[in-house]
Amino acid sequence: MGDESTSFQLLPGASDSPVILHVPHSSRVVPADVRRGILLDDTALERELDHITDAHTTELAAAAAEAAPVAPWRFVNTLSRLVVDPERFPDGREEMEAVGMGAVYTRTTHREQLRPVDTDPRPLLGRYFHPYAEAMRAAVADRLYAAGRAVVVDVHSYPTRPLPYELHGEGPRPPVCLGTDPFHTPPGLLARAQEVFRGFGGTGLDSPFAGTYVPLEFYGKDPRVSALMIEIRRDVYMEEPGGAAGPGLTALARALAELVGAA
Repeated sequence: MGDESTSFQLLPGASDSPVILHVPHSSRVVPADVRRGILLDDTALERELDHITDAHTTELAAAAAEAAPVAPWRFVNTLSRLVVDPERFPDGREEMEAVGMGAVYTRTTHREQLRPVDTDPRPLLGRYFHPYAEAMRAAVADRLYAAGRAVVVDVHSYPTRPLPYELHGEGPRPPVCLGTDPFHTPPGLLARAQEVFRGFGGTGLDSPFAGTYVPLEFYGKDPRVSALMIEIRRDVYMEEPGGAAGPGLTALARALAELVGAA
């Protein structure tokens, strides 16, 4: 059975830093017992991981943390989002359920069958999703206690061309998409992000992906918790799909470090 205690890492930063770099979709690891519930053969699974993984974002966050004037904390998912997706709502509020990609996916990026349609999500939610959510809640609470505020910066990437699973793939696909929340994204944080990422060809708001990640205990309730999602178009820094990182990764890490320093 998978071990929920190894499904994430909280990597400490400076004791007084309010910033948590959240990296939820960078891993390709699928535990053996979870793999047995996936219908794809090994070749198809590797291809799906190429498309669904936000490759090199763990390295991006690490380089940014090292370069930042005050080291942020990092919360990293060490398992693939094909195990569970920790950023989905685990209930009927999740719009991605419409394409079989709620907290436990039953469909692939190309809308093929990933798991049987009658898969019971509760075992995976109990083993992985809920412990992850609780650990992230505790990490945010700890920053509130230590720094008086918390700033969650989600680090993601997305493909240059839309994939069939995307519900809003017809919109703009800027080099850097900034996902916002009307309650949790302060104008100053957004303006600083627009400034530091401007040199990559421009930024856009909430297209093709929108919103931010905030633990449910604080979501829409606690203004001390700020949040911003950084979605980097993959051609800016890597070969697609699933290929090597290029020089853009270093430049992006410097920009993210600037944002962390100003957050």
